[in-house]
Amino acid sequence: VQLQASGGGLVQTGGSLRLSCAASGLTLNRNTMAWFRQAPGKEREVVSAIRWSGSTYYGESVRGRFTASRVNAENTVYLQMNSLKPEDTAVYYCAADRDRSVSVSDARVYDYWGQGTLVTVSS
Repeated sequence: VQLQASGGGLVQTGGSLRLSCAASGLTLNRNTMAWFRQAPGKEREVVSAIRWSGSTYYGESVRGRFTASRVNAENTVYLQMNSLKPEDTAVYYCAADRDRSVSVSDARVYDYWGQGTLVTVSS
């Protein structure tokens, strides 16, 4: 299994970015796919998750600004990030949980991780 995250970069406050996570070796709609982020000196936190059923979960700090989606035919998940803030600056990781655990916000349940892509929001 490989997860390849991309799309990070430098953006100004209020701007937008779209992250992509291309998966190989697994089927998206049989796994929970999530985005986590980790800022310097902080713990990894969940950004969003798409369950195998298609339902979504968002961390409180991004709710209403970020939208997660998946395209099964492309085996790719996306994270559309709007109204970005400096506090969104972090390395963003995509992850897959093959067991479809209930606790989608718990990083420990995820079996596979991408390499991370850096998002920097300037003030």
